[in-house]
Amino acid sequence: MNKIYVIGLGIELDSPRQDIIRLIRASDLMVGGARLLKRFEGYKGKVLEIKGPLGEIVKNIKEEWSQGKKVVVLADGDPLFFGIGKRLLAEMDGDQLEFIPSITTVQVAAARAKIPWDKWRVVSIHGREDIWPLVRALTFSDMVGVYTGNDQGPSLIARVMRERNIDTFRMTVFENLGHADERIREVSLDEVEGIKFSPLNFVLLRRVKRLAVALSVGLSDELYVHERGMITKKEIRAIGLASLAIEPTDTIWDLGAGSGAIAIEASCLAREGKVFAIERNRERVGWIRENIKRTGAYLVEVVEGEMPHCLDSLPPPDKVFLGGGMLKGDELMDTVCERLKKGGRLVAHTVVMGSAWRIKQHLERLGWPFEVIQVNVARSARISGDIRLEALNPVSIIVAEKRI
Repeated sequence: MNKIYVIGLGIELDSPRQDIIRLIRASDLMVGGARLLKRFEGYKGKVLEIKGPLGEIVKNIKEEWSQGKKVVVLADGDPLFFGIGKRLLAEMDGDQLEFIPSITTVQVAAARAKIPWDKWRVVSIHGREDIWPLVRALTFSDMVGVYTGNDQGPSLIARVMRERNIDTFRMTVFENLGHADERIREVSLDEVEGIKFSPLNFVLLRRVKRLAVALSVGLSDELYVHERGMITKKEIRAIGLASLAIEPTDTIWDLGAGSGAIAIEASCLAREGKVFAIERNRERVGWIRENIKRTGAYLVEVVEGEMPHCLDSLPPPDKVFLGGGMLKGDELMDTVCERLKKGGRLVAHTVVMGSAWRIKQHLERLGWPFEVIQVNVARSARISGDIRLEALNPVSIIVAEKRI
């Protein structure tokens, strides 16, 4: 059976194995990036350079192969590790493909740094505008490897880290690994902007500073920066988060975030998703940013603005948490219910009955199924050498699902 050979070259570019050279010479079509194709300038067959979106490239590969042509696709390192192999497998049968992996940049960087790489979280920003994979990695991993793809990669990483106030990592940039001009340097976030890097670079971010508070669900209220009374109590928070039924890839909106406690703990559950803490009060926005820094919940993006207008640029949510006292009219509920994805959940906490009644009426007009849970919590307090139970304000939790 005629197969497409997907060949990893990586740092062995200057000395590929003889069996690989024979496969390339025997092929009718060679596909790859400009740097890899240049290594085989004397090639006699047809050449297809990979640049821009992969859709058209994959289409051409399939057409040539279906006509009986022998096709080789050149990739960096392991074609199935942030390479073209994943895209080819998505559009072709695995039996039609043969993968020949090589040493990856990650392996070489780990060897140079003398650090085992089995627990690294590796992400790629090469050809991508989406920085969420990087932010997720920085939230949950102590060692983060980043494929950058160009000389501006380290600067982009530094900008993202500064914007999110991430100061717990040290950056090492590996340039031209395996080449005569190989260089490895440790740089600070402030230094990066003034340095010209080789386009062939890889970045390692190592956590060097412990966080003030270990990120988890159920943190004590006292661990958050907040104004007295302006926080969802941890017992109520736990029930609210459970009611949201958060999936790992969910997009979460925390509306009227206050201290950011709901958003921060939601990020533990939506580890592969997106979490937005929306707050209009500038002082409270400052609390949220400080609490994110203390817990390392970098996955949480803070949005300062008036609702519902500031929600326009956000991606549609899978789950929405609505804090107490947020409803002054129907405009916000209209926007939230319209933007919420089908199958999504809305959880609202209310202390006053008027808010609960307005939400109930709105959901009934929409025909959404919902339930109301009233939660009464009492905490122990010292009295006369003993303890008594001191009640907190009861909270009504409204849980609705968008099925229409």
